Order: sequence, then C-alpha cells, then structure tokens
Amino acid sequence: MAPATSSDPQPAGRARSTASRLAPLGRQLRRTPALVTAMAVLGLGLMGSSALLVKGLRTAKDTITVTGASTERIRSDYADWSVVVSQGGDSQQQSYGALQLLVQQTRAFLLAHGLQAEELQLGSLSSDKEEIRDPRTGELRQTRWTSRQTLLISSADVDKINRLAGEIPALIGLGVPLAINEPAYTFTRLAEKRVDMLAKATKDARDRAQAIAAQAQSSIGAITNADTGTFQITAPNSTDASNSGSYDTRTIDKDITAVMAVTFRVN
Repeated sequence: MAPATSSDPQPAGRARSTASRLAPLGRQLRRTPALVTAMAVLGLGLMGSSALLVKGLRTAKDTITVTGASTERIRSDYADWSVVVSQGGDSQQQSYGALQLLVQQTRAFLLAHGLQAEELQLGSLSSDKEEIRDPRTGELRQTRWTSRQTLLISSADVDKINRLAGEIPALIGLGVPLAINEPAYTFTRLAEKRVDMLAKATKDARDRAQAIAAQAQSSIGAITNADTGTFQITAPNSTDASNSGSYDTRTIDKDITAVMAVTFRVN
C-alpha cells in the first residue's frame, strides 16, 4: 500500500496574507524619499525666514562705541607772574622801611625793561617776627622782623613776560632779595576752543566707526550717546595725561587734546 500523503493549504495562505500586508508598506517606503525631500526643503525655508528675522532685529538694535580724539597746537595769549621782595630788620619799622626802597628798585627795573605801568600791581604785604632764644636757657636774645611785598604782573604780551622772567635775576646780583615765581601762561579763549575741539573729536570718532563698520559690510547711523572724556592741555609733544584732565601753564605753546566716546547706531 502506498503511503498516504496530505496537502496543507495553510502555508500558502499565510504567504499570500503576508504579501498583501507588506504591499502598502512597500508603497509607503517608496514614497519616503519624496517626503523627506519635501520636509527638508520646508525646513530650510523656515531656517531662512528665521535668519532674516534675526538679522532684522540685530541691525535695529546694534550699536558701536568708538573713542575719537582731536589734538591741536595752541599759543598762550596771557601771562600771570609774581615776584616777592623781602627785607629783614631788628624792628618791624626798620624792615618795612628798607623793603620799600627795594620794591621801588624792582619796579623801576621792570618798567625800564618794557613792562607797562598798568601791567604791574602791588600785592599783599606781610611782616613776620622771629624770636631768637638761647638754646640752653631759653632766654630771648634777639627779635628779627622780615617784611615781604608781592609784585603782581599780568600781560597779554607773553613773550615780554618770558623775557623779563629771564632778566630779573640780575636784581639778585645787585643785592635785592627776590623770590621769583614761574610765570603762568594761559589761553583766554579756551571755552570757545573746547567746543571746536569736541566737534573735531566727534568727527574723528565717526570716521573710526565707519572704518570698523565697513569691514562688516555695515554702515553707521545716528549718534545714540556721547560722553565727553578728558580734556588735556599739555606741553608740546608731551605724553603726560590725567584721568581728570590737565592744564599746563609752564609753556607758552601747548598741545590741546579733546576726547569723546561716541555711540553710533549700526545699519
């Protein structure tokens, strides 16, 4: 008897069922590259829009702060000067009387060397007493008086004052006890010059800001803030500087420097 065989229809049925289920998935997989591409394009578009928006906000608020400076050589137009004549004596009256002769001698010297009478005034007069005592017993041995007279000189002729300051020591050689102060040379139109210098410093700051902005392919707009920095008046070619500013009165020619910190809007 031949062995019996049997035919099982279940495997074939399961294969057809699996294929029918996988077919939609295959179609979905074939569609996936197009969907990915579309999403990528959409994403790039959103990123581009965001970048433009951020850039617009940045340029509306960005600023740049630049320090500008302006330096100019000026010449003093006024001089103030003083000398002090002193004379001692055993009494106040004696020292004062001897002092008056020396003051007249000093005044005559200045007038003879070109000073005008209206450029010279007598300042304060002082008289001091000195008691000289025995260092061992403290007993008073002598009383000395010293009288001092200040001569005040003011002139718009700064060269003349500079010359006189070099000539007056000759009086010391003639026996006149003098204390010679250094002339103070100033610039009387400083307020007017300050405005001009600050304007030039602001222009320098704008030029610097434009040069910086050009490297970033931007431009400079309106000023949003300006702070006046130090104002220096120094000897020519000096490197001296002070946080609170400086004013040199020793030299006739001076360098004046204004500094401004200016904030500009960036476009």
